[in-house]
Amino acid sequence: MKTDPESFILENTDVLTPPHVPEIRLHLATEAHELWLKTEEELQEIGLPPPFWAFAWAGGQGLARYILDHPEVVRGRRVVDFASGSGLVAIAAMKAGAASVLAADIDPWAETAVRLNAALNDVTLSYTGDDITGRDLEAEVYLAGDVFYDKAFADRLKPWFSGLAASGASVIVGDPGRSYCPREMMTSLATYEVPVTRALEDSEVKRTTVWRFGTGVHDNRARISDDTPDLRSR
Repeated sequence: MKTDPESFILENTDVLTPPHVPEIRLHLATEAHELWLKTEEELQEIGLPPPFWAFAWAGGQGLARYILDHPEVVRGRRVVDFASGSGLVAIAAMKAGAASVLAADIDPWAETAVRLNAALNDVTLSYTGDDITGRDLEAEVYLAGDVFYDKAFADRLKPWFSGLAASGASVIVGDPGRSYCPREMMTSLATYEVPVTRALEDSEVKRTTVWRFGTGVHDNRARISDDTPDLRSR
């Protein structure tokens, strides 16, 4: 790496609480920092991949909110937080009483972000930078916030998540209406109106649904996509 991740994160973020999960503190980028405005080319110059770890995405906020409000989902269980980013969902799971949480993300900067954010919240997490897609890590709960933003990626995740669920694991995802979210394969658990910044999304509030892989009764109110206007946010 051309830049030291810890120094860069500390210098280019503020310690904030995500609006939908005020119990948790994170190092996040704001409009006050240059990180918010850097182009992809500028990020490459300093050896920094797109800093997804620097923002509290709506899918992660909704999923973290659900876990904190329903701690029985993870209490005493082995948990994997896939595509962990900032570690928001992993931290929520530990706060809710998980026996252990493995945060997984292939972004080499996410490891430092997760470590710093876990320390902010006085929780201990494990971390892996391996691509765990397709693997059964023998966890009892798999969590994933906002992972259906790309068709090719979604096509890799659907059979993996379905297989984990069929083997008896709980696979729970948070999704803010991404176009490639496989709603027909899941059961809705809760829907939230999550405040976000318009610089990241197409509205100031994203209707975010928490889903469990496996068929059942669906909440039709959650059947929206990025192409469907959210009238309540206007």
